[in-house]
Amino acid sequence: MTTPQADQDRAVSSQVTVGVDPGTAFAVFTDEMDLWWTRGPINFYDAARAVGMRCEHGVGGRLLELYAPDASDVLELGRITVWEPGRLLAWHSSVDDVRVEVRFEAVPDGTTVTVAATIPAGGADRGGTAWVRVTPRWLAAWCARRDTAPRVPSDTGRLGLAVHYARPTSAAHWLSEAFGFRPVPEHDDEEGDGEHRWIEFRIGNCSVMLFPLDGQRRDGSPVTHVPWVFVDDLDAHLEHARSSGATIVSGIHQHGYRAYQAADLEGNRWTFAQARPTM
Repeated sequence: MTTPQADQDRAVSSQVTVGVDPGTAFAVFTDEMDLWWTRGPINFYDAARAVGMRCEHGVGGRLLELYAPDASDVLELGRITVWEPGRLLAWHSSVDDVRVEVRFEAVPDGTTVTVAATIPAGGADRGGTAWVRVTPRWLAAWCARRDTAPRVPSDTGRLGLAVHYARPTSAAHWLSEAFGFRPVPEHDDEEGDGEHRWIEFRIGNCSVMLFPLDGQRRDGSPVTHVPWVFVDDLDAHLEHARSSGATIVSGIHQHGYRAYQAADLEGNRWTFAQARPTM
């Protein structure tokens, strides 16, 4: 018996209401993508080289991660299949098999923006569904301040902080409630030993990142706080740190960001990452 295609596909969706009309919401999503897109450590496929985001107009247009302002060097994130201003935007992901639709519906308070991503049966998701997770909080935050905010992209600072918790998700809820960190990052409610998740708050222009407990200092105590420092030449920085006696905990690796980790003379850990040209 053949299983219906709809039963084989996987789908995820999210929605948010923004205080502008559908035509404006569509224009904000497309024309102002580089303004509402948050430039955190993992929010690009190649965070070391990215200088911005761009959406080309019309069917056949491209969603681009820019490595040069003139778009001479780019990563194509998607190819637009539907372009109906004020109503519907759709694209096929160019980095995996995901199909994305963004619908704009007028409501009394403005526009409800619904983002739906479908992974075809047997297809891969290598980040194409991320739009479902990031659009509600990033787009809403930009729409709320765009009338008074400078129309220039805002990059993160060169110093961030990773905080390690036994239960990162519960910690994120608590930090949001007790300390007022906003917006609450996307996360699951499930907790488990050894969970590996990245939860990030943006505080001013700095990133505070929550991770599970996953390492020990020399005295056997758990690693709880790791500063992140973004440098211009990561390879040269690593060689200098090594020759100066730093213990290299892990060499250069890339997962969106490009980084290595070292321990200082008392065993405290530091993460050094490649800075973007715009930082």
